[in-house]
This record gives sequence, C-alpha cells and structure tokens, in this order.
Amino acid sequence: MSHKRIPKRKAAIAAGSVVALGAAAILLPNANASQDGASDGAAAPKTLKAADASDLASQLAGMLGDAFAGSYYDAESQQLVVNVIPGDNNNVVVQAKQAGAKIREVENSLTELASGAQTLKSEVTIPGTAWAVDPRTNKILVTADSTVTGDNWDQLESTVDSLGSGMATIKKSAGTFKTFLSGGDAIFAGGSRCSAGFNVTAGDGSPAFLTAGHCGVAAEQWSDAEGGQPIATVDQATFPGDGDFALVKYDDPATEAPSEVNTGDQTVPISQAADAEVGLQVLRMGSTTGLNDGQVTGLDATVNYPEGTVTGLIQTDVCAEPGDSGGSLFTQDGLAIGLTSGGSGDCTVGGETFFQPVTTALEAVGATLGDAAGGAGAGEEAGGEEAGAGEEAGAGDEAGAGEEAGAGEEVGGEEAGAGEEVGNGNADGTGNGLGEIVGNGVGN
Repeated sequence: MSHKRIPKRKAAIAAGSVVALGAAAILLPNANASQDGASDGAAAPKTLKAADASDLASQLAGMLGDAFAGSYYDAESQQLVVNVIPGDNNNVVVQAKQAGAKIREVENSLTELASGAQTLKSEVTIPGTAWAVDPRTNKILVTADSTVTGDNWDQLESTVDSLGSGMATIKKSAGTFKTFLSGGDAIFAGGSRCSAGFNVTAGDGSPAFLTAGHCGVAAEQWSDAEGGQPIATVDQATFPGDGDFALVKYDDPATEAPSEVNTGDQTVPISQAADAEVGLQVLRMGSTTGLNDGQVTGLDATVNYPEGTVTGLIQTDVCAEPGDSGGSLFTQDGLAIGLTSGGSGDCTVGGETFFQPVTTALEAVGATLGDAAGGAGAGEEAGGEEAGAGEEAGAGDEAGAGEEAGAGEEVGGEEAGAGEEVGNGNADGTGNGLGEIVGNGVGN
C-alpha cells in the first residue's frame, strides 16, 4: 500500500536552497598580500548562515592543516569562530581571516585532544559516561550520569586529572544515559516504539527510511500501528559500535517516500543532508515529545550506553524522551542533520542528547535522501516543476518523513507518520512558525 499523503497545510517555511561556498570565491585574491598581519586588521568576520559556516569550516580545516584546532558557529553574531594553534605560518591565518572567519588562538591541538579522548576510551569506558570535544573551551567535555558513583567516579576523575588541567573537564548529569526506545505509538515492533527519521531511497532503488540502530536491532519488522501488520523490514542496522542507525525498507515497493518532516503544525521539505557544526541551531521531531529545539554542543561524541559504546555521535542540549529514538534532527531551512540516539533527562528538566549524523548513516547504508521517483528530495532542486505525485517541491519532494515519517500517522489532525490518529497533536493546535516550539506532538 502507498503511504503518500496529500498535506492539509503546506509548510509555512520552505527549505532554503543551500549554496556551498567555493574556496575560490571565499579566499580573496589579496589574501597573501601581507605577511605581517597588516591587511588582516581590516578583515572583519563575515556574517554567515549556519550551513555556509559549516562549508567554510571544512575548507579552512584543510587549508590550515595542523594549525586548525576546531571551530564553532556563534549563532548570536552569525560568525564562524576558528581555533588555531599559534605558529610561524601567519600566512594561512591571514587567509582564514580574509575568508571571513573569526580566528582565536588556543593551546590544545586536535591531535592532543584526540589523544586525550583515546586515553578515556582505553581507561574509563564506563556505562553512563560520554565525552566529546568542545571547541568553545578547547577541551574535552566529559559527562557522567547519575549511575557513575563510588570507584567508577574516582577512576573517571583520576583519569581526567591525569590528562592535565587544561585538557578536559567533568560535568555531572542528573539523569541516566539510555536509548530512547519505548512502548507506545509511531512505529511499532512487539513491545517497542520508535520514531522514523528521514525517508530515503535505498541503493537498489527501493523506498526506505532511516531510524536508530538500536531500534533496528530490537526487531526486524515494524508496523504503523500497535499490533498491526508490518509495513517495513530492517535491511541494515548498526548498534552499538561505529554509530546508531538502521535502514528500514518499506515492504510495498510502490510506497512513495520523499523527504519531508511534519512537525505536527506544518511540513518542512528536506533539501539535503549536512554535517553538524558546534553552535548550530537545530530542531528535533519525535513521536513522544513532538518538536523541540536547541543547539549542537559537541561532535564525534563517544557514549557508553548500558548496551555498549557508540562512537561518532553529535551531542546537543535538545531534550528527548523514550519513543523519540530515530526521530529527525534538522535545521529550520531544511537540512537533515541527525537521528535521535539517546541521552539523559527529559523535556521537563532537560539533559544531554546524542544523535547519529545523517551524512555518515547515508554513506554507510548506500542510500540517498528522498524518493528517487519523485525527482527531488535528495538535494536536487525541483524549482516550480511538479515532483513525485505532482506536488511542488522547491527544494525536495513533499511528504516523506513528515506526512509519512516512515509510516503515515495523524497527530492532532495533522499527518505525522504512522497511519492512525494517535492523540492530542500540538498543545496549542495553531499554525506557529517553525522558529517557535509548537507543542508536544503526541503528548508526554
């Protein structure tokens, strides 16, 4: 059966086209004009969109080489801040400033920070701990949940101290690190409930969706209703280990699954997958808590869940709860960023939450965003032409992870992804802009 839905309301905010900034366009021709820093005094940091800042950061990382010590996006000033290790090659620093970045000298190189993280991995892989590099402090931020006590806490604290006072800090979390798998609504398998993330096209051309890997290893077949007939089957799943992601193929090959996230209040077309940047403002949609926002706080995070260690995750301050696992992490302008993995706390007290990067998941499973038959959805622009089933798709097809979200459910009268009406919808029931939080989806 087809899970294509006709949207009741179009997205109030369309996905903006993301233009990659080419190195030739960014690095100004007179960047080499001064070796003494005279010209860079006039080079003010540029105001950049988050996606453009991420592109620029990648380019500068290659240009600066060993001098590059990480970067982050200052959302308030809309500037890219790049950490550098002081050295003799002032020319590349001048070029980085001319490119539009704000340069900050720091002590710890990426190699030193990586070495510190390796020490933590070899000596304190304790369930309930996590660590990620925080470029804003130029240190490793180590987090321990409420289960880390006694000898385990002493061992963790001792190991962090051994790295040196300027290398790492410890933060104590009141919650408990766990994957957000639960029983309830959205997509179901036995007594388990998860959320679909983003619709994709598998390498063989069949329609599928991405979700969390711990959902994929929990059960092979998933339904759009509790106790209902399966509609999709797990094709690949990784958890624990190098990520937390799964590719789940729709059983009906005629299923149309273009890229879109339904926030319960409006529909956001997804134009392409993008890498996260610390400081990036993000939105998370899940079947339990609906739409919530926050920012990226760490990259390449290692999390020691009770089930095992997972590496390569995105750390954020966006809340999540059981049942949100696998749900979409995306930006206001329609970039797919991550899949909900797990964390601590809830949407009352907050906490840390970790996400699988979408870019690495797509590469690992050999899939592309959206519905190949729809003609957009994977980052290609469809302009004013009709895509998929004849809907206009400015930056991708409509319907995907929103109306369908892997399965087609109605939440509060809006289509959100699993085939049945499941609750109260948004708390206010109104058409808020995407920049506002619009309630708790299916309810807490």
